[in-house]
Amino acid sequence: MKKWLLALVAVPALLVGCGEKKESADLPEPEVAQIPEVEILTPKEVAINKTIDLAAQVEQGGKKVDDAVVQFEVWESGKRDQGQMIDGKLEKDGVYKATTTFDHDGVYYMYAHTTANGVHNMPKQQITAGSPDMTKVLPEDEKANNNSMDHNTMNHGNGTSEHSDHEKSEKNHN
Repeated sequence: MKKWLLALVAVPALLVGCGEKKESADLPEPEVAQIPEVEILTPKEVAINKTIDLAAQVEQGGKKVDDAVVQFEVWESGKRDQGQMIDGKLEKDGVYKATTTFDHDGVYYMYAHTTANGVHNMPKQQITAGSPDMTKVLPEDEKANNNSMDHNTMNHGNGTSEHSDHEKSEKNHN
């Protein structure tokens, strides 16, 4: 009788131990949106008193993005606090454009603030308008301008920040 009782307890215990367990590693990980790739298409040298296109092409996961939010922030060297934000409008195939005019010779900077699927990227480009006297151009002090808006990328969907690697950052900033 003891052998039967032992068998009745041991067999189900072995079966439970051999059963399929769903490990948490088997569950699919939630998808995290990739950092949008933003290629600035604006020329680095422009004429003064001519309308120019501020332009950027947006891709994410290898696909052109036609529903991103793109704002171009433009300011003259040394006058970041006097800059302006200009909304970009989708032209076609992930290309967003806005127009502006530089009315005097100078060195200007532009961020292409881009948000696609809740992830923000903001590459920076220097623009030389006309023929500025480079001895009078104030150097752009990256440390002085390093405020919370100057993070290269932020994921707005879940409150965490993601920073792109240094190489990608340098590519986007040149």
